Amino acid sequence: MAISGSKDFEPNVAEYIEEAFERCGLELRTGYDARTARRSLNLMLADWANRGLNRWTMKRVTQTFAEDISEYPVGTITLSVSASGSFTIGETITGGTSGATASVITKPLSTSVTITVPSGTFTSGETITGGTSGATTTTTSAASLEDTQATIDILSGVVRRDSSDISITRVSRDEYLAIATKSTTGRPTQFYVNRQITPVVTVWPVPENSTDQFIYDRLVRIDDADASVNSMEIPFRFYPCLAAGLAYYISLKRAPERIQVLKVLYEEEFLRAAEEDRDKANITLVPSYSSLSAVS
Repeated sequence: MAISGSKDFEPNVAEYIEEAFERCGLELRTGYDARTARRSLNLMLADWANRGLNRWTMKRVTQTFAEDISEYPVGTITLSVSASGSFTIGETITGGTSGATASVITKPLSTSVTITVPSGTFTSGETITGGTSGATTTTTSAASLEDTQATIDILSGVVRRDSSDISITRVSRDEYLAIATKSTTGRPTQFYVNRQITPVVTVWPVPENSTDQFIYDRLVRIDDADASVNSMEIPFRFYPCLAAGLAYYISLKRAPERIQVLKVLYEEEFLRAAEEDRDKANITLVPSYSSLSAVS
């Protein structure tokens, strides 16, 4: 018999739910069955983020530093405006109605400006004023925090200057707090990730120019299962893990007699997927002869 010649098998949310119900010895019958299963699926994806599984959602970010600004959103926050050409990098902008403030962190485009995490909430249609330039413009939409809030963590990063990349070290909250003079300027060599609901990264020393770049890999959350017709944002090798996990989650509510066997199967599938989803690189071991003494 001829082979299919296709490699496009990709279950949608409804098919995962049907598979999970069948593993629980149940049938999908009502709209509520589908809704409660989608909720369980989204909760499971949150647990995958805690386990660090979704490495295929890594995104590389290039953030140009702004002189004298040390704190940046982990991601991009863009404020849409009617015109922004007169604003300057590093200056504070203030909303005339909301009173919200933020700093400009990259060269403004004609109708948008990239900002730090705002203090307060800019509203659509209000006038904003630059603290240094005195320029004014009107916002055309509120700044969205969605991209930054989708961040799980930063994995690694470098600082690029004159086309050369130099490693930058991650420090803990306590290590950053222990830095005696946080206002020291220079080329950043350390960063601290403050994992708030809207995560921010703080670099030290404070950037001394507006040309160096912070290039980092961030891990972001998997897209939600909002509708049964949605596809899932996972590679094919994780299909068995997702189906097994959803069956286990549903069994907690609908098939308690199958909890144990489905949990074991899920953990086995998860372990296989997690062990495969890792960096693979050659390793070279070089023996050390420093401890060997000459034999007479």
